Amino acid sequence: MLLPLLLTLAIPQMGFDQSATVHHFHLFPNGGAIEINTKDARELDAIRTHLSHIAKMFGGGDFEAPMMVHDTKDVPGITVLAARHESIRYTYADTPGGGRVDIVTTDPAVLAALHDFLRYQIREHKTGDAVKVTARR
Repeated sequence: MLLPLLLTLAIPQMGFDQSATVHHFHLFPNGGAIEINTKDARELDAIRTHLSHIAKMFGGGDFEAPMMVHDTKDVPGITVLAARHESIRYTYADTPGGGRVDIVTTDPAVLAALHDFLRYQIREHKTGDAVKVTARR
């Protein structure tokens, strides 16, 4: 269950009620993924819009949204991800229940920062996802 403050802060940034969704964050050998699925079909378009926007923002080095959602400027990894955004590829895709941003890099420092960022998201969103690197699926 998400913390009430996180739920409150997220609605203006994400455009949907997080309690009506399931977040997943995956760590892969060459990057990771952010996936959001809906429990309420009325949220589907908002999820897809949000993730498509996130892929564009992150691809341009803009990580303001996670800082606002989590009410901190100390989100692990984002300093490196923002500074070296040109060495990362963010690709958005619709999924049957929502959407997914696949993230790929060949830069070892960026990969470590990305994994720190995704682990933070796993903890903050209390997803129960693996914090170890697994094969891309």
